[in-house]
Amino acid sequence: MNVERTSNDPAPRSWFERLSLALLGEPKDREQLIELLRDAQQRELLDADALAMIEGVLQVANMQVRDIMVPRAQMAVVERDATLEEILPIVIESAHSRFPVIGDTRDEVVGILLAKDLLSYFGPEQAGKFNVRNILRPAVFIPESKRLNMLLKEFRASRNHMAIVVDEFGGVAGLVTIEDVLEQIVGEIIDEHDIEEDAYIKKHKDSVYAVKALTPIDEFNEYFKAEFSDEEFDTIGGLVMHSFGRLPKRGESISIDRFRFKVLNADSRRIHLLQVMPHAHNGDPEHVAVPSQ
Repeated sequence: MNVERTSNDPAPRSWFERLSLALLGEPKDREQLIELLRDAQQRELLDADALAMIEGVLQVANMQVRDIMVPRAQMAVVERDATLEEILPIVIESAHSRFPVIGDTRDEVVGILLAKDLLSYFGPEQAGKFNVRNILRPAVFIPESKRLNMLLKEFRASRNHMAIVVDEFGGVAGLVTIEDVLEQIVGEIIDEHDIEEDAYIKKHKDSVYAVKALTPIDEFNEYFKAEFSDEEFDTIGGLVMHSFGRLPKRGESISIDRFRFKVLNADSRRIHLLQVMPHAHNGDPEHVAVPSQ
């Protein structure tokens, strides 16, 4: 019986192609695919940045919101009955663009405040007319178990940039933003509030500093008058990760010598940004882990 092929049918593989595939082998799972991609990068068929992004895309498909969310205890929030004078310090200190607005507790998120919506209340004609309830945007609630690839698709479709994460009992577990998801693919996203490109250390206020994880240990020692050894590690991020004994998640803290290090920005591959607070501390490093993000 003859089967007529249409122009849309794929051309059959030749005997040589089938034999080549049988000898070389096609990737049978995600791990084999990643090995092939890494081999391609070593042979300079892919550059390192492209490989990192491809790995990030594959990883996002397996990750859930609970893996990257900001825990509820660390959310920068605004109270529903707060005045403009009470809100401004929160906006300035956190440098965020969106804030959950809460009622009596953090489990009662009544909406989202956009920092840009506050600008119209600085004119003389608007003095005394501010009420945060009048400018609330609706909050989007998602479960901890939602996969990141699905969340990214929903963010793009709805044009939302923030979602409130709830646990199985309906309580607020944390929040996640579109930037959090994208950073799993492309790495750290630098914005105007981050440290300048040619600097490693930035002082925010007394005894609180933002330090890039790539800061050389000798430069860290010189700035803080510290005495960390650079024989085993070149960067302060490497020292911190070694002290944890694993790759820490955002929000986790550890004390090393007389410094408290808090992870401000990290992905599944490396630490990007640390908060450093010098303090009197003696003894072995002390771990202070927060809920998983």
